[in-house]
Amino acid sequence: MQTITTTEDLTAFCDRAKGKAYVTVDTEFLRERTYYSKLCLIQLALPGTNPDDAVLVDPLVDGLSLEPILEMFRDESIVKVFHAARQDLEIFFIDHGVIPKPLFDTQVAAMVCGFGEQVGYETLVKRITKQQLDKSSRFTDWSRRPLTDAQKTYAVGDVTHLRQIYEFLAGKLEETGRARWVGEEITILMDPETYITRPQDAWKRVKTRSNSARFLAVVRALAEFRETHAQSRNVPRNRVFKDDALVELASTKPANMQDLSRSRLLLREARKGDIAEGILAAIKAGLDCPQSNLPTVSREKDKLQVNPALADLLRVLLKAKTENFGVASKLIAPTSDLDLIASGERDVAAMRGWRKEVFGDDALRLCNGEIALATKGKQVVVIKVP
Repeated sequence: MQTITTTEDLTAFCDRAKGKAYVTVDTEFLRERTYYSKLCLIQLALPGTNPDDAVLVDPLVDGLSLEPILEMFRDESIVKVFHAARQDLEIFFIDHGVIPKPLFDTQVAAMVCGFGEQVGYETLVKRITKQQLDKSSRFTDWSRRPLTDAQKTYAVGDVTHLRQIYEFLAGKLEETGRARWVGEEITILMDPETYITRPQDAWKRVKTRSNSARFLAVVRALAEFRETHAQSRNVPRNRVFKDDALVELASTKPANMQDLSRSRLLLREARKGDIAEGILAAIKAGLDCPQSNLPTVSREKDKLQVNPALADLLRVLLKAKTENFGVASKLIAPTSDLDLIASGERDVAAMRGWRKEVFGDDALRLCNGEIALATKGKQVVVIKVP
């Protein structure tokens, strides 16, 4: 297999991609010690079985421009095929401002085609191509050079088998008329907002037990400081301080370094220097936040009363639908959405798009007493109520 290390060779390969129906893509990266992923390898494969149709691209080589790949990503005549694309797409968007278009994600397609929840690449290789993958290189350090033959073989396998998987799943979607379903899911992956993390919104991901506006103001300020600090220094947010320490700080509200030193959960590195000063400043900002700017959490959903019997019926209905359509149940509606529907909420994903056609419409009819559920042998069937 070829490892591309020059812009000239990369341009030549991408020129070969012009006019092809698709190209399969994968990446290897490191993120354990950084906020942003460090791209270490790109794998590409064109349709066919010629050894020259699959290459590795080394982005760590000085002087190599990735512009030929980015130009190919912008070429809407070529479908870009990934498996579990989100992290790969985030890298290209954050580093280069590009999201490949059009896009096909085989993990999403596999869930629509009945291969189960969050199906892994190795499983699809076994079930569709009848091949085995050597995963011994999965957790290697992809930033080290030179790459071993085992690493190269592992890496290229992530795009060569992907060709057969894509062609199989694309055929299934065409046969069942579900290509539109996958398209709706991929719209989320192609939205730049999916990959933008705004420090001022980071607090919404922190789980707390209190809805006190002043407490949440401190949580918001601490989360914003942590995100900004992590981004600016390219370190994982948990290396600044973890969520449990953040909630503890918002509760105890230390006012000085001595108070801060009493924290049980704060990392030692965070008790001094820039982080400590940032923590104290954030707590003060949260406490001084004007009343008009305090964060609020909607309690409308908290007031909803779940009808447990109806929630159970919705679970039975969902199981019947997933068996009938061969679609992963969590892709249609997670348990939390079923509880919301059973409490009267209608603004959930299951009530929109293809999910509404498959499940949502009948879920509404069940809630309104317009249909009933019965068993016919081992199957659950829907019966219209006169």
